[in-house]
Amino acid sequence: MRTDALPEPTPQSTRTLREALAAAGFTADGLLDLLGAPAYAALARGETVPALRATRGQEPLETLVRLFLLQRSVSRERAGAVLPLDEVLAGRWLERVTDPDAGPTERVRATVDVRPYSGPDGEDWWVVSDLGCAVGGAGGVGGSVESSPDVVLGVGGASTTLAGLMVTAPAARALDLGTGSGIQALHAARFASHVTATDLNPRALRFARLTLALSGVPEPELRQGSLFEPVADAEPYDLIVSNPPFVISPGARLTYRDGGMAGDGLCRSLVEQAAGRLAPGGYCQLLANWEHREGEDWRERVAAWVPPGCDAWIVQREVQDVTQYAELWLRDAGDHRGDPAVYAEHYDAWLEGFAERGTQAVGFGWITLRRSDAERPSVLAEEWPHPVEQPLGEVIRAHFARQDFLRLTGDEALLEHRYVLADEVVQEEIGEPGAEDPQYVVLRQNRGMRRAMTVDTVGAGFAGVCDGTLSAGRILEAIGELLGEDVGGLRARTPESLRLLVERGFLTPVAD
Repeated sequence: MRTDALPEPTPQSTRTLREALAAAGFTADGLLDLLGAPAYAALARGETVPALRATRGQEPLETLVRLFLLQRSVSRERAGAVLPLDEVLAGRWLERVTDPDAGPTERVRATVDVRPYSGPDGEDWWVVSDLGCAVGGAGGVGGSVESSPDVVLGVGGASTTLAGLMVTAPAARALDLGTGSGIQALHAARFASHVTATDLNPRALRFARLTLALSGVPEPELRQGSLFEPVADAEPYDLIVSNPPFVISPGARLTYRDGGMAGDGLCRSLVEQAAGRLAPGGYCQLLANWEHREGEDWRERVAAWVPPGCDAWIVQREVQDVTQYAELWLRDAGDHRGDPAVYAEHYDAWLEGFAERGTQAVGFGWITLRRSDAERPSVLAEEWPHPVEQPLGEVIRAHFARQDFLRLTGDEALLEHRYVLADEVVQEEIGEPGAEDPQYVVLRQNRGMRRAMTVDTVGAGFAGVCDGTLSAGRILEAIGELLGEDVGGLRARTPESLRLLVERGFLTPVAD
């Protein structure tokens, strides 16, 4: 169900509604307490039956959940007991309806979804989206997606992933490119002095305005247009974030997901154009899909998108073959519930496009660029499908800081520095039961990227005593004396492994 009668509230009525929502406990924590973990998780999957069962009473919070998350009408009397009814009707948050099954009682229903959302520091925010889209996926929209090509989604897994990746260092200017319902702009407003939000879809800008207003966040500068066109005349940005329409599809059926360019051209264009919009030291962070083409290494292919003057960290989190990928997004659009012949036609169109480009699979992940203007940019493309610990913003910032250090520090100078072992790194010894010595030693991170790295006994001993007190060279001298090894040989072979320990975040250089 969708309505184009979007809310048009005044600042006063929005503030009044926000206060009513908070007073009733219509927050992320309040929702979890009311529904319980199983029903709360089911709601995030788009399953509403458990939540309907949990809201059969008459409490204010139950009323709000039924109205704004479950799209159920309630009596005017019941809504008026929890909301300033005249104001929310005048502001078009609710509308009057008739329900033959409910008798002659006047009823009201929501015109939009409003989902409670918790900020990183416990802020109570509310994300506004099209009806049926509070948890993402156009498949939740009643009717055909062809009748709602400009549908605006709420909070989904992709948007929360990007928010957790965001580098949150204080910024003068931030850009949320393809803002949708405004989630990234909401986060950026916490630490950026000026936020600009853009979108090709004018409805999305209206929803972003509602999200920020209802959440009590100053409205950003809103500009309509595609990619970087709306900000062509703007000053460079310290941070650019984008959850773009990255889906590699045979057309542009849904504005929120289909970029309309052949293959992964939209993501490539974003990466290639970003350097010109970044201030020195600025970051561009985006989610992306990329094609795995026959005869090409995906790492080399995506790394080639990175423009001169930018360091990059490209992380592939998942890979799907072309059939899995097509099926995923056909279900997202609800095609599997329609005419089988039409479904088959759409499916064939996806596979035909992939075949024309020699695409065998599609990768999903994130790309972070940092404008360094270095002569030798650091570009790392890697596959990491394992669990990570969000938020990762500080991990990402530290990654690029370490690249600066490694780029500027020669091997001899590397040994003169002091290092500290990262927090919660543990050592695992692997070998045959009863053996005197392990076959190999693994260092494992329990925070951030949660990497694992195989080292020899010297490397394990070296990392274990890095507490920032002694230089690497002094530690090697002590290890050489203890093990009876030639210190010169240790110094010659250690820089390579030391660089790897620093690059992967096991060791952090201590600033002098």
